[in-house]
Amino acid sequence: MVDLTPFERGLLDLLPRLRRFARSLAIDAADADDLCQVALEKALKAEAQWEPGTRLDSWMYRIMRNCWIDEVRARRRRSETFVAEEEGVAVGEADDRRIEARVELGNVDRAMAALPPEQREVIALILVEGLAYKEAAELLDLPMGTVTSRLVRGRQALMEMLGEAA
Repeated sequence: MVDLTPFERGLLDLLPRLRRFARSLAIDAADADDLCQVALEKALKAEAQWEPGTRLDSWMYRIMRNCWIDEVRARRRRSETFVAEEEGVAVGEADDRRIEARVELGNVDRAMAALPPEQREVIALILVEGLAYKEAAELLDLPMGTVTSRLVRGRQALMEMLGEAA
């Protein structure tokens, strides 16, 4: 069994949150997994740059966000086109509540995907990951008012889209 450093243990503990944030940025599950892997590789290589005692989650969110920005720019340069992922509900589930929950989760995923990226990342950091407004503003290098307005507009758009889905 391999002994993990405190840094590696911290990364491992953050993995579920990092995967959620990657999914909110990338939308596509495979792209999100790739993004998560790239961000973790960068973090492991840059371990010496992390200051113990500071928030590892904020440091990782910033790395992941920067990796995503780089990927989007690279895609634009390559002029690649992506087709939207097929949507559907798992076949063969007998439990109606689980099926309804999956459908509703799919509705939320589609609504999040329809948001502009700047609203989606603010919602992911504050509403999903639980960061304070100030932390999100620092992480995104934005004024607090910009973060607040993006959150308000994104939340309103989600409520409108999900209201139509019901």
